Amino acid sequence: MPHLYLIRHGKPATVWGQGSDEDPGLDDQGRAQAEAARDALLARPENERPKRVVSSPLRRCRETAQPLADALGVEVEIDSVVGEIPTPSTIAPENRSAWLRQVFQSQWGEIEGDLDYDEWRHAIARSLRARGDTAVFSHYVAINAVMSHLEGHDQVLSFRPDHCSITVLETDGEELRLVEKGREATTGVL
Repeated sequence: MPHLYLIRHGKPATVWGQGSDEDPGLDDQGRAQAEAARDALLARPENERPKRVVSSPLRRCRETAQPLADALGVEVEIDSVVGEIPTPSTIAPENRSAWLRQVFQSQWGEIEGDLDYDEWRHAIARSLRARGDTAVFSHYVAINAVMSHLEGHDQVLSFRPDHCSITVLETDGEELRLVEKGREATTGVL
């Protein structure tokens, strides 16, 4: 089966709600992590290397994806489906961290907001099924959405992917299967 790589973005220059930039790029460590992720993916056997690069629209993901895209000679494809979890319109930016802490304690169907978050997680998994031979650069919560879907449970937080953690999946276009979880972070997100 074709491989699919789900990569969390590198370390951003600021944390959500702790700076004036709501779409931060990478800091120096994050750029080094992006280059290390590129090198790890290119070190895989040739038949397992990604041929396409997909990214969340957010800058930290695009900047993490770019070194691999440059090395492969392809454009970064932007897909909002693999983007950050949408914050309810009633939540002010400075309250997003508190909202996320509550989300992490919940099940997908219990999250209150502007959309059906259980359907949001399944939409991400459906999108990934069609992406064999692809490296997908995404976010902490979106990666948890995929993992909980694959593991067949409804708890939001099931995995703590570190910055530039690479989770290996396989897909035949119909099914998505976990091969190997990426490196987990030793500290929390918030």
